Amino acid sequence: MSLPVPPDHLPFTGNPEADALIATDPLALLIGFALDQQVTVQKAFSGPLELRNRIGSLDAAAIATMDFEALETAFRTPPALHRFPGSMAGRVRDLCAVIADDYGNDASRVWTEAADAANLSARLMGLPGIGEMKAGTILGLLGTRYGIRPAGWEGLRPNHPTLADVDSPEALAEYQAGKRAMKAEMRARGKPG
Repeated sequence: MSLPVPPDHLPFTGNPEADALIATDPLALLIGFALDQQVTVQKAFSGPLELRNRIGSLDAAAIATMDFEALETAFRTPPALHRFPGSMAGRVRDLCAVIADDYGNDASRVWTEAADAANLSARLMGLPGIGEMKAGTILGLLGTRYGIRPAGWEGLRPNHPTLADVDSPEALAEYQAGKRAMKAEMRARGKPG
């Protein structure tokens, strides 16, 4: 079986430039995942492009050492990059600090240097803003769309639909509809969604 050709875009935003950035820049992809909570997928994954446009580049070391007030302003300037711009500015700065300090300012090293899928999962969960569910989604995305399949990756890939399964705007709409239905069902059962 041949490995997939790495994508030149991920259809998460509806904006071709933003979709290309998250597909081709590992830091942009990780920032998008960090922002992906309590906002739409489109808003979260458009954030890296808008942040780059506002501060000039996406460089982990530069973001990690940037004056926090300036970074927070970039997040707050209308339209705000997130529903919670202050806390997300801090989370992105913390994420960038880990990438700069632990991965030599190269976000792709998070996966290219992983010993196996369990190690990759642990590396991902060690990043600010990336928990177990997001780590599984990223692991699935790397395997299905990029051909990055460390030993054991299939066993750690989620067995429910995630963004790793989204390969078109239609698939994104289906994914989001399914997620809304699942959250509504959980609320109906009295569980937080």
